[in-house]
Amino acid sequence: MQIGAGDAVYYEHHPPEQDDGHSFVFFNALTGDVGMWNAEVVPALRSHGHGTLTYNLRGQARSPFSEPDRLDAAHIVDDATQLLREINPLRPVLVGLSIGGLYAARAIIGGAQADALVLINTLRRDGPRLRWINDALVRCSEVGGLELFRDLFCPLLFNERWQAEHRSGFLGPDAYTAIDRDSGIYHLLRHAVNTDWDIPYERLTLPVLVLTGRQDRVFYNPDDVEQLLARLPDVRHLEDADSGHMLPAEHPAWLLDAVLKFTEQL
Repeated sequence: MQIGAGDAVYYEHHPPEQDDGHSFVFFNALTGDVGMWNAEVVPALRSHGHGTLTYNLRGQARSPFSEPDRLDAAHIVDDATQLLREINPLRPVLVGLSIGGLYAARAIIGGAQADALVLINTLRRDGPRLRWINDALVRCSEVGGLELFRDLFCPLLFNERWQAEHRSGFLGPDAYTAIDRDSGIYHLLRHAVNTDWDIPYERLTLPVLVLTGRQDRVFYNPDDVEQLLARLPDVRHLEDADSGHMLPAEHPAWLLDAVLKFTEQL
C-alpha cells in the first residue's frame, strides 16, 4: 500500500473461503514482522476457512519510510486505518501482540470497523516502571543492537521450554554491534518510549478477548491486568501458564484454540 513518495506498507491478504468466515487482521510487535503470524497461526486459520491480513509497520521489513518522525503511534494507527479502509476485509477481527494490541485498540476507538478485538499480552499500566523498561530497550539497542536486546530480555519474555530449545542460538562469542540509528526498527523503538498507554478502554464496546502468558516476566503484572480488564465492557480473559510474552511463537496451538472458540461465539 503506497502512502507517499518513499513510504509504503507491505501486506498479505487472503479473504475468507467460507461464508461465515472472519478476516483476522494482525498487528505486529515493534521488533516483529509478518513471519511470526505466517509460521503457524495464519495457515491454521485459513485451513478453517477464515481470512487473514498480515502487514508490516512502516519501518519494518519491506515497509519503507522516508521520515523517521512519522514512525510514532499516531502515524502507525493512521496507516492501519488506511489499510483497513482500502482492503475492507470481511468481518474483521483485529489481533494485536504486545504494543500491536494498543495500536489495534486505538484504530477501533478512532473509527475503524471490527467485529471483535484480541489483545495478546497488551494490557499494562503506564508509569515509572514501564517507562524505565522502554528506555532500557532503546538504550540496550544503542549499545549492542538487537543481539544484546535479545540476549538480555529473551529469558524474561519467553517460556522455559522455548528457552531450553533456543538457548544455543544466543550469547554467542562475537562482539555486539550498536543498532543502525537510521534503521526503521530503531526509530520505532525510540518513538515507542513516548506512547500513551492510558487509552479509553471503556469505549471498546465490541467483544474483546484478552490472552495472557503468565511466564512474561517483563510486562505482566496481574493486578494491573485485572484493573484494566474491569474497564472493558465486553471482555473475556484467558491465561496460559505455559507461555510468556511471545505467545504466537511459544504456544500457537493454545492461541488458535482460544481465538477460534471466541469467534464461534460472535
